[in-house]
Amino acid sequence: MGLNTQSMIFTIYGDYIRHYGNKIWIGSLIGLLKEFGHNEQAVRVAVSRMVKQGWLQSERQGNKSFYFLTARGVSRIDEAGRRIFKLDPHEWDGKWRMLMYSIPEEKRQIRDDLRKELLWSGFGSFTHSCWISPNNLEKEVTWLIEKYGIQEYVDFFVSDYIGPQDNIRLVERSWPLDEIEEKYEEFVSTYGKQFIVHQSLLNEGKMSNADCFVERTKLVHEYRKFLFVDPGLPKDLLPPMWSGNHAALLFRQYYQLLAEPASNFFEAIFEKENDLRKKDAFYNANDHPYIVK
Repeated sequence: MGLNTQSMIFTIYGDYIRHYGNKIWIGSLIGLLKEFGHNEQAVRVAVSRMVKQGWLQSERQGNKSFYFLTARGVSRIDEAGRRIFKLDPHEWDGKWRMLMYSIPEEKRQIRDDLRKELLWSGFGSFTHSCWISPNNLEKEVTWLIEKYGIQEYVDFFVSDYIGPQDNIRLVERSWPLDEIEEKYEEFVSTYGKQFIVHQSLLNEGKMSNADCFVERTKLVHEYRKFLFVDPGLPKDLLPPMWSGNHAALLFRQYYQLLAEPASNFFEAIFEKENDLRKKDAFYNANDHPYIVK
């Protein structure tokens, strides 16, 4: 099945362009997406849509159009990057964040959009209109309340759970951990085999830089889908043999296998019409700035 053009553009901005001055000529972007079978028209339509949605902004330089992430786009990409490359579960502070809302029917669209944002941020639906998370998401919640102007419809608590059941029971009621674990096991099964094959091909010199660019981008693209299903729970609240840990280790090893040749291909395309001097001084694809060990 073909990869969604807009979704692929998000992946390329997050894994590459964000670290190279955050801006790219549309022709270069078209050249990069061509490696995945996306034609020029599809890329231009997707970019135009992303501008309308507030993710990208355009800039003219002579007769060329360049596109860069807006402040909103940078915020989303950076948050996604930190979560994708956070490879070990964190310690829990023992607190639960609880958001309760009663948004009127005439604001149904805002209510639906808020639910999507809460899911993406890692909240779980505990009961109708009550969402919980053990993670420190105070900043994200404050931003969402301000973004949607729903101050009069919501209440937000940071609290302790004192029973009568235990914290694990709250997790079981709010997130389908079995389903998430199954998705991680599928990822490990599929990409574990590919990792071994590509490791062998690279050792034999049978993978080009372009091949590595395609495979690294597809790897990140697939792994970042867990942002929409895995709440990123602290290790205290996870099962003892959590498959997400195995998937994270595989992702790191696979990513670092492909990192340097993939970046070399990206830079070869990028430097023709863009300013390579804008590359972040401390960026090293082998030691990604968001990797938290």
